[in-house]
Amino acid sequence: MNLYGKKVLILNQDYRALTICSIQKAFILVYLNKAEMVAEYEDRPLSSISATFPTPSIIRLNRYVQLPYRGVMLSRQNVFRRDGNMCQYCDSTSDLTLDHVLPRSRGGLSTWENLATACKSCNARKGDLTPEEARMPLRRKPFKPSFLMFLRDFSGRIDQNWLPYLGKPQRAW
Repeated sequence: MNLYGKKVLILNQDYRALTICSIQKAFILVYLNKAEMVAEYEDRPLSSISATFPTPSIIRLNRYVQLPYRGVMLSRQNVFRRDGNMCQYCDSTSDLTLDHVLPRSRGGLSTWENLATACKSCNARKGDLTPEEARMPLRRKPFKPSFLMFLRDFSGRIDQNWLPYLGKPQRAW
């Protein structure tokens, strides 16, 4: 098994998903008795010169961590991830940029609900118009993803063992 790129789901003491980390960080948390292993990758254990250890897939912290509201940061890359790295007007995957659904010149803000991924061609064609005025309907209405949705749907390949803690994928948007 190639451990490069594998990740570990970290659960709070109450089994709620907190974040994703590297196998190395998760192993250290378990080794220092700050977390317990809930599930492991069974392909290949971690090995040192004198011992072998299971490779963590899910760990649970031994102490509850109080966190403030966990939202998804609005960024160019996160909008691209939410939209599947695809133009929301023509489904192109090349030469992408961000489009303000309600143009900034008309009071549109840079919010999750007003930003969509667009290719430069569609963005130029739409110009200072709304999608309705330009007769360019959006494939999907922009929305703000929840933290769990972002972990589950937009953070790359996830282990199937994680799904009970992250909920079912909701790609119906």
